[in-house]
Amino acid sequence: MSGLFVAFDGPGGAGKSTTVRLLRERLSEEGLPVVATTEPSHSALGRFTRAHTGDYRGLSLACLVAADRYHHLDTEIRPALAAERLVLCDRYLASSLVLQAGIDGVPSEFVRALNTHVDLPDLNVIMTAPPDVLRERLTTRGSHGRFEDDPANTGREIVLYQEVLPMLEGIGVSTLVIDTSPDVEVTVSRLIRTIQALWSHRHPQ
Repeated sequence: MSGLFVAFDGPGGAGKSTTVRLLRERLSEEGLPVVATTEPSHSALGRFTRAHTGDYRGLSLACLVAADRYHHLDTEIRPALAAERLVLCDRYLASSLVLQAGIDGVPSEFVRALNTHVDLPDLNVIMTAPPDVLRERLTTRGSHGRFEDDPANTGREIVLYQEVLPMLEGIGVSTLVIDTSPDVEVTVSRLIRTIQALWSHRHPQ
């Protein structure tokens, strides 16, 4: 028996952080042992990476992100899974394939090679919404960094996340694409049902 690892990826403005926060609250109330985390992580390396996405790009940023991911796995994710906890991660491998390979132009083979030894999530939720909805949300809350500064990236990210789905499924990652344009409660309720079913299957009473 082991924990459950669910990653959440998607374009800026899709609602990943809000959804992960609400899922942590609701699933904890249901008695599930939830750990919510994010990438870049809250470690010193992760904070450096997050703060300097405007200074580093391409190969150098891809290496920073991968290094933080391995440290994140060693210090947070793997220990939580070994303790049979439910790990919810805001951004993971799919974001590297889209942002580093797709947007920054790093060869996808290089990004995949950097991430050869990462643990794969049990479920990768790809959150999306129409471009106008995403842009409105980004305008309301403000940009979270270089990748969200260019309005043209919104449409590109939507397409790129669709393109990485076959690759994820090809390496054995179960994926769920969810449109977050309805009310956030609709999104959260659907995901609660999905995650509870996966947890119950792994931890039958």
